[in-house]
Amino acid sequence: MTTVQVVHEVDGRGLSQLRAPRDDLVRELAPEPVSEPTDRSGSAPGETLRFDLAHGPFHAWVRTLSVDPPDTGRPDAGHHRVVETIEYQAAVGVWRPLFALPLRRAVRSRKLPWWAPPDRLDARASRVLCLLACIQVIDGYLGTVITQTITFASDEFQRSATAQGVTLAVVRLGIVVALGVVALADSHGRRRLLTAAAILAVATTALGALSPGLWFLGGTQMVARGLTIGMGILIGVFAAEELPRGSRAYGVSVLALCAALGAGMAVWVLPVADLDPRGWRVIYLVPLLAVPGLVGIGRRLPESRRFTANLPDATATGRSQGALRRIEGRRLLLLATAAFLLLVFAAPASQFQNDFLRDHRGYSATGITLFTLMTSTPAGIGIFMAGRLADTRGRRGVAAVGLLGGTAFILVAYHSAGAAMWAASVTGTVLGSLTVALGVYGPELFSTRHRARANGLIVTLGVAGSATGLLVVGMLADRFGSYGPAFTVVAVGPVLAAVLVLRWFPETARVELEVLNPGDVDPDGASSDSAAPDGI
Repeated sequence: MTTVQVVHEVDGRGLSQLRAPRDDLVRELAPEPVSEPTDRSGSAPGETLRFDLAHGPFHAWVRTLSVDPPDTGRPDAGHHRVVETIEYQAAVGVWRPLFALPLRRAVRSRKLPWWAPPDRLDARASRVLCLLACIQVIDGYLGTVITQTITFASDEFQRSATAQGVTLAVVRLGIVVALGVVALADSHGRRRLLTAAAILAVATTALGALSPGLWFLGGTQMVARGLTIGMGILIGVFAAEELPRGSRAYGVSVLALCAALGAGMAVWVLPVADLDPRGWRVIYLVPLLAVPGLVGIGRRLPESRRFTANLPDATATGRSQGALRRIEGRRLLLLATAAFLLLVFAAPASQFQNDFLRDHRGYSATGITLFTLMTSTPAGIGIFMAGRLADTRGRRGVAAVGLLGGTAFILVAYHSAGAAMWAASVTGTVLGSLTVALGVYGPELFSTRHRARANGLIVTLGVAGSATGLLVVGMLADRFGSYGPAFTVVAVGPVLAAVLVLRWFPETARVELEVLNPGDVDPDGASSDSAAPDGI
């Protein structure tokens, strides 16, 4: 328990405010008197009040007010000395050191902090989000190791840019593994599949350190990437099923930041590749350190409330299954097409960056690390703002700005050098990070019994877009001897995706999942038969 004590010197109005139950970061129950007032003047001097937790991201919360009788001999006799003591235990798990100071400030100020979600979380939602965030860090690391090391592995094995593109495209075939994971999750639950996929992904990634050639590295990464993709899908689905309606995009943005942290950790380790031609292999062994933590998380993570409520024998539907399948079919086609168009550009822009910097701009592994950290770290601002704005202002506008602005500036970066390249990369990364707003659509627009599988299919077509972009950019870069013209060709993809988003995507901000998906059973036991918004 953390204890915060504040001494107030207040007038009658200030005392009334202190005596009112809080409704900011936490909502309190009506106060309970601990001792009776010493007089009946109405200002209640000499009393002690206790406020307990009604709702908030805390396992425990007790606020006590001790009001001293006013000193009638003082000129400010109408003022009171109030000692406010707050004892709390935040439901943030291993992230407690990160939140220690911000929470103390928020607890003292009685104001909703800027970093808080738009809709207040309860203890369970906060705990689940924090546990998912830990897994997401590992997922982010695993998802970027091949990106960070492919250029160094290719040098050791003496392979070309085309071979890199083919290898990265083959790795995408691991989506078949991901589809198996998410299909099982729709029938057997989210928690067990997520934990098992994470541990297997770490083990398979570690095998890459033993690679005798690019073919073996690609094969192990195909399996590991499939498991990693499955992890990412289940994390997003799990979060959407647990978070309140006004904080789903916020949760996606927080998890995206955690994935970026994990990816950054892989970048931190990258300089070992400068020490020896085989040094890149160390990066594949680092995730083994996370296995004990994954086992502990698996024991603490509860099963999704919505999955439990929508088991086949517990689900009631108000519409025919045929009508629901048609609705979900249209949604699936729309979201999968947008994913394909976005990743035709985004995947090669990320995957070929190290090769571009190393072979076309003369950067060393250390230089690549510095460039990546300096240009990517500011993206955290865009990711966080995307989540808040998508929850408070709507998803579509935020996503469209990210698609168009991010693509334009990243394209400029691949045509530039020096300071112009750095500036364009920073701007493009920040704007591009706003596309995080699209990440919440997949979990929102499908019923609980089909949610993981549908998201797997969306990711599958997105992976097809990634593979297409990697092959096209790799071959065009070899043909033109430069990455700039190659990226100009594939930049049409995100532009078309922006058109889809603005024209046909629904607005889902602050709408309950059971309204978006008629027939699903609410975790509290109510079934919704109301129509979904925007007609899709």
